[in-house]
Amino acid sequence: MERWNIINRSGTEQYQKMRRLIEVAVVLTMLMMMKSSLATSDEGLLQLDFYKETCPLAEEIIGRMVEIAVLKDPRMAASLLRLHFHDCFVLGCDASVLLDSHGDMISEKEAGPNLNSIRGFLVIDEIKSLLEEACPLTVSCADILAIVARDAVYTRGGPRWMVWLGRRDSLKASFDGANQFIPAPNSSLLGLISNFKQQGLDIQDLVALSGSHTIGKARCLSFKERIDQVNPIEVHSYDKYKRYNTFRKTLRSTCSDSGRDSELAPLDLKTPSRFDNHYYINLLEGKGLLGSDNVLVSEDEEGEIIKQVWSYASNQDLFFDSFVKSIVKMGNINVLTGHQGEIRKNCRLINNY
Repeated sequence: MERWNIINRSGTEQYQKMRRLIEVAVVLTMLMMMKSSLATSDEGLLQLDFYKETCPLAEEIIGRMVEIAVLKDPRMAASLLRLHFHDCFVLGCDASVLLDSHGDMISEKEAGPNLNSIRGFLVIDEIKSLLEEACPLTVSCADILAIVARDAVYTRGGPRWMVWLGRRDSLKASFDGANQFIPAPNSSLLGLISNFKQQGLDIQDLVALSGSHTIGKARCLSFKERIDQVNPIEVHSYDKYKRYNTFRKTLRSTCSDSGRDSELAPLDLKTPSRFDNHYYINLLEGKGLLGSDNVLVSEDEEGEIIKQVWSYASNQDLFFDSFVKSIVKMGNINVLTGHQGEIRKNCRLINNY
């Protein structure tokens, strides 16, 4: 009880600080708008200081809100990071994943890879509401997702990087695209490579970005095949010390029957709440939770991916550097800029609704 009281007090204090920050942001924004009625960005380009004049405290407001959200629910860090991935892999990094179904448009939230799986929408709603109060119709939902992903990683001990900004929000969602382009938890290595290639990402990006599975949890339904169906080549050839058999027993205790398909298991059993390089150590020990994790090692016939996994497992700084480069690259997939799309007032709806 005392622990929750401390968390609640801390959350309240952070929220009060954030509210004062909003008041300052409103004043600064008004002064900046008096100085210039237009953003000074170059047409069609993302910039590091895109909101310097139009919403100077945007990133600080977002950072505070992410900190509060993760303090209340540590798992939220992985959920917010995942939103950015699932957004960028469908249509591009345009916040289409946030749109609710409306009229003839079916939300990406209802697609197989997302249904009852992705979360964090209320956190995004809260952030957007505060930004609209401070800087109306200025900060896009797509940029919010990119900044939130960075701050979520940082709260869990991961790297912090500069986020290129200036994305605009899409006017549509793609239910079919979400079903087609978001990698499945049982994907083969060739399937993953092909999927990432369609997004302009290479094998190095695939291995580096897979490291995001160092935090978060997955439902039993997502990795049940890994428990029940053993690949003899994998177990007897690669898993020399039978670590995988022991790992399977641990997972089976969590997902003992079909009635527990919604039970959760940490993607990283060793350090589930820290963003670190233990994910790669797990792979080398045969303890990648999802099938799509394990194939990075078990299906790498040429051995090049295994070399990269070994490098990250032995050098966390190298992993962090590679992860930052790859997530920045991912954040540039098919972005809308300039006069494309819009800046949504509500991330769940396009403005004319």
